[in-house]
Amino acid sequence: MINREVTRADALNPPALGSSRARVLATLNNARSPLGIAEVAEQVRLHPNTTRFHLDGLVEQGLAARSIEDREVPGRPRALYTATPNSAKTGRRSYRLLAEILTSYFATHTKQPRQAALKAGEAWGRFLTEQQPPFRRTDTSAAVKLLVDALDDIGFAPEAVTTGRRRQILLHHCPFRETAEEHGDVVCSVHLGLMRGMLRQLDAPIDAQQLDQFVEPNLCVAHLVKAPAGRTPASR
Repeated sequence: MINREVTRADALNPPALGSSRARVLATLNNARSPLGIAEVAEQVRLHPNTTRFHLDGLVEQGLAARSIEDREVPGRPRALYTATPNSAKTGRRSYRLLAEILTSYFATHTKQPRQAALKAGEAWGRFLTEQQPPFRRTDTSAAVKLLVDALDDIGFAPEAVTTGRRRQILLHHCPFRETAEEHGDVVCSVHLGLMRGMLRQLDAPIDAQQLDQFVEPNLCVAHLVKAPAGRTPASR
């Protein structure tokens, strides 16, 4: 259901490196030619054995390539290391800081931040959901399952529960918890909008009515209701 082209970049990004390994990689990136262990060790001021450990680790991560020196004079050829194109994507990430900056600005510089966040969430919910073929209508059970799967992909650890006619989705984990605790009106409205957008893109007979945030320290609850009669899916 969820648009993999949008989310797969997070899974493919190399992990952030420790400070020593990051310095080793930066040395390779700045070099104009392949470097040996001793040369790298001298520049980063680490023991050659420690440097070798980090260099080999970078090779295993696909961030560096190792080759053997082509020598025409007697002696054991050196192992030489170069940075790979993927290495430019590594380093520390500050997505949480970016989220807090944008959310706080949105909350204080928008006349109706909750409504605007809800609208933005709906638009992204539709975008992240695969378009259904013409004339196909998703029933309630299928829509709930697709919604739960999509929320699970994002990281909400969702659980669908039904009590009588009441349907809820329990969200056991918030992937944006710190920002949501500070600016819940904005962040949680985006989350509610995501669910609404996904269900409307599916032309589902249900809708996300409200989202109760942090009813327990690790639990938010989304309430699902029957969709209004005659609702026109925004994507059609």
